[in-house]
Amino acid sequence: MRITMIGTGYVGLVSGACFADFGHQVTCVDKDAGKIAALRRGEIPIYEPGLDELVAANVKAGRLDFTTDLTAPVGEADAVFIAVGTPSRRGDGHADLSYVYAAAKEIAAALKGFTVVVTKSTVPVGTGDEVERLIRETNPTADAAVASNPEFLREGAAIRDFKFPDRIVIGTNDERARKVLGEIYRPLSLNQGPLMYTARRTAELIKYAANAFLATKITFINEMADLAEKVGADVQDVARGIGMDNRIGSKFLHAGPGFGGSCFPKDTRALVQTAHDHDVPVRIVEAVLAVNDNRKRAMARKVSHALGGNMRGKTIAVLGLTFKPDTDDMREAPSIPLVTGLTDMGARVKAFDPAGMAQAKAELPDITYCEDAYDCAKGADALVIVTEWVQFRALDLPRLKAAMAQPIVVDLRNIYRPAEMAEHGFDYHSVGRGDA
Repeated sequence: MRITMIGTGYVGLVSGACFADFGHQVTCVDKDAGKIAALRRGEIPIYEPGLDELVAANVKAGRLDFTTDLTAPVGEADAVFIAVGTPSRRGDGHADLSYVYAAAKEIAAALKGFTVVVTKSTVPVGTGDEVERLIRETNPTADAAVASNPEFLREGAAIRDFKFPDRIVIGTNDERARKVLGEIYRPLSLNQGPLMYTARRTAELIKYAANAFLATKITFINEMADLAEKVGADVQDVARGIGMDNRIGSKFLHAGPGFGGSCFPKDTRALVQTAHDHDVPVRIVEAVLAVNDNRKRAMARKVSHALGGNMRGKTIAVLGLTFKPDTDDMREAPSIPLVTGLTDMGARVKAFDPAGMAQAKAELPDITYCEDAYDCAKGADALVIVTEWVQFRALDLPRLKAAMAQPIVVDLRNIYRPAEMAEHGFDYHSVGRGDA
């Protein structure tokens, strides 16, 4: 099958490379000429484990290429995927669909023969209807079917998620579109790829509902962590205890500094706005957003409490800046309000992240960036673990303590055991487990 992918961001590039690896002929299109030139040189603009090798192998095999002009690849395509950004619209939380609609108009003008136009970007319910209307308006003779095929990729594990999916949701009532998309995903049949066909609006809502539910699980266990600290319980045992119930499940029950990233914050906000537009209360999702925002701001106060409430002139070492490990994504990362709060309190902040420092410098330009964890800890009055990178899971604790001015560790990811940290002489603070 011939596939054209509009957008070479996280979703577009991963999806395009994986489709090419299935054996399809894929062209990725982006208006950013610099990005396309870099991709042609083999330079990957995002950090995702294994993506550089996957792209290189499929470019070499002639199944994957890149261009800034969509005219020819769209005209030749069996399916065109829209994978452009849908950021939160400034001021109201609605998804900004301007990139999706602009892509739809350009695609419409280039269509030749029957083509399936697929929204892979995360979009509110009803977006596919507008995409279809724009295509008909722009090119009344176009023979096209519009479908929804939301992505469910975790940053840091996106290639595996694409090739071994929990589900593949395809929203369309057009039989020709079902056949084309079924053929595109047919290589997954050996891995028992679970295709789920729904109406287009249902597929659009599934994506938002899934992210809102996962965000709710994270926020719930964070609130249980706060209660556990007050009553002397261990939130990790609580999470295990409830997670063993298969009606609940163990995933996304890890207490921490709150969720961030490119999906959960913006998608929950967009779901709330969609519900408001239809006069439907979604109070649970609204509470999730409010609690999460407050939690991220509260992490600086947690560090201040560990230092006795006085941050003026103190040096704080921050390990991990990205919103999660195995990515360089800084979008709505908990580290941003944490560092901002610490500096507002008068602290000097040093930081290290294995992959995200180049991205972080745009968000946090006024802190010191270090070469590694031990360089970061040197002379620090407290060390804060913000992102659970594997590089931080087995630190040389005696070396770490020797480097610090005061042996205070605030572990916002519960990587270490309180008893172990106490044995090494640390004043250790974690989330939902009490202090050591």
